[in-house]
Amino acid sequence: MFSQIKRLGADTAVYGISTIVGRFLTFLLVPFYTNVLSTGQYGIVATVYSYIAFLNVVYSYGMEASYFRFASSLEIGDKKDNFSTPFFSLAVTAVLFSGLLYGFASSVAPLFQVDVSYYRIIRYAAGILFFDTLMIVPFASLRLERKAKFFAALKIVNIASNVVFNIVTLVYLHWGVEGIFFSGAASSALTFALLLPHVYRHTRFAFSTQLYMELLRFGLPYIPVGISGIILQVIDRPILKAMSTDSAVGIYQANYRLGIFMNLVSSMFEYAWRPFFLSHAKDDNAKQLFARVMTYYVLASTLLFLVLSFFIGDIVTIKIFNHHIIRDTYWSGLGIVPIVLLAYVFGGISINLNAGIQIEKKTMYLLPTSVIAAVSNIAANILLIPKYGIYGAAYATLIAYVLSAAALFVVAQKFYPIGYEYFRLVKVACVTAVVFTVSTMLPSGGGMWVKLVLVASWGAIIALGRFFEEDELMAIKRIMRFSR
Repeated sequence: MFSQIKRLGADTAVYGISTIVGRFLTFLLVPFYTNVLSTGQYGIVATVYSYIAFLNVVYSYGMEASYFRFASSLEIGDKKDNFSTPFFSLAVTAVLFSGLLYGFASSVAPLFQVDVSYYRIIRYAAGILFFDTLMIVPFASLRLERKAKFFAALKIVNIASNVVFNIVTLVYLHWGVEGIFFSGAASSALTFALLLPHVYRHTRFAFSTQLYMELLRFGLPYIPVGISGIILQVIDRPILKAMSTDSAVGIYQANYRLGIFMNLVSSMFEYAWRPFFLSHAKDDNAKQLFARVMTYYVLASTLLFLVLSFFIGDIVTIKIFNHHIIRDTYWSGLGIVPIVLLAYVFGGISINLNAGIQIEKKTMYLLPTSVIAAVSNIAANILLIPKYGIYGAAYATLIAYVLSAAALFVVAQKFYPIGYEYFRLVKVACVTAVVFTVSTMLPSGGGMWVKLVLVASWGAIIALGRFFEEDELMAIKRIMRFSR
């Protein structure tokens, strides 16, 4: 089991390094934007990108999940068939959708909650969506083939070029908000250009109708599921915009972005998790293996939750080139960060629970579970934002993520029951809750040394509370001996 988990850890590490580097580069844009843009301008960026996230689901119509399912088993056709058919399908529809979006940009702008004068933003958004769609199957194939290093390099190039384009367009060309969306389109185009040799090697000019129908049958349920998932992630921005101002959305977005550190964990885990559980689904110890992975994920993510919650206030006050991580005009929203972090913890749990549903090909049941979470998120936002503002939006997100995990658990256990290590999971949750509650009772959360003591106390209680089993202790000792 440890050798299998070690493989997952190795892939996660590679994806993780690229994700960390990439997200760090992306995170550099947060202080950049907050020091260059007003809270209102940043609010416009957050709102439009929320709609781009929704359209990404429509553009992809479940083809990534379908590709993974059929390219891994080759039930129909060979490798090139399973690459070419979904790739050409996505290419054709991307041309159609982006062509319409580009041509009717002025008419569509109000639907994105922006003034018609920003119609160029919509055209750049069409470009972003077009190139991102063309990269879906190539990137998925890199993951399936375990070419994690090449995948990671391309992701870093994409984000690094985006950062450079942003600096050029905002600082030197003074394009303002439009420069941000131009940068997104340009970096996506550059990345796809670098993928072209990979695309050429994997395609043939043929189209399998039989395979295509199976791809659609498997993938189409992901459209409402994907939209529901995006509702979990971004619906709070448009609702917050409708109920308040661009400035409130900007403050919310900047502080929500600080949850990126937890998002790193769930993202790098997700990249490695799907190929991992599909390749081990037929192993005799598969369910025991998946249960252990859940335990380790919860342990790692709750520790990170505590560390970030305790020290986020100290992090944002750090000055780089005489500028804070985020400008002080955005600090009023720092209190939402722990809420967002906890929501991401449950998001990672949902990623883990999704394995059984995909293994048993019960994706049609993802719809009711995701709809429950999406509807609850919308309702909670509408109810809480008028009274609690950006905090209401954050709590609505947390509520939705918790309900999503709960619904997925019920469905997954019905079709692919796994005996999770519940006692260990409860133990971690209780220790984390106690330590976090203690921190909230201290004036200003306690000083630096008090926070460090609290984190150390969490680790000591976990270790002394006999959380680790004998085989795990032996593995830890081997790792420590090797590190010396």
